Amino acid sequence: MKVPTLENDYVKLCLLDLSHFKHLYTVAQQENLIQYSPSDISTPEKLKNYIEIAVDAYYHKTAIPFLIFDKVNNEYAGSTRFMNINWKDKVLEIGSTWIGKEFQGTGLNTQMKHLMLDYAFETLNFEKVEFRIDERNIRSRKAVEKLGCKLEGILRKNVFLKDGFKRNTCCYGLLKEEWQIQ
Repeated sequence: MKVPTLENDYVKLCLLDLSHFKHLYTVAQQENLIQYSPSDISTPEKLKNYIEIAVDAYYHKTAIPFLIFDKVNNEYAGSTRFMNINWKDKVLEIGSTWIGKEFQGTGLNTQMKHLMLDYAFETLNFEKVEFRIDERNIRSRKAVEKLGCKLEGILRKNVFLKDGFKRNTCCYGLLKEEWQIQ
């Protein structure tokens, strides 16, 4: 599966590989960047492992990981991916998204999600895109709600975070026909 670069005037998403470590390392060192995530990117070894897992999932066709480049500021901003891809049922999740604090609230995330949703629905022809978000992460929850996603339920205490906290996960969904009417 050849994955194209997804881009518009604001953001460019290219397929993540280990050579991108150098672009992500500085961003990954920001404190509490992924406090609501079970992933750990806090050391060079952990970030390298994170990228290796993402790349391995791509080769197993269960994920498509991206490097995020902010075209307005001409800087690498972070990473995101399509994950938990179910090719048979045409459902995937957008997740493992993290961008540097200087990019948060700039509209970059919205631009990126629009590119990803268009690609998932129009090119991959998927029927549903899901988002799974820590119940406490109000900012991310509001962001996906602005995209038209609907809260479908809350999985109680289903994921351990790196600090040992067991989070509740809000499950959001967006159907292809809901995206097309926007």
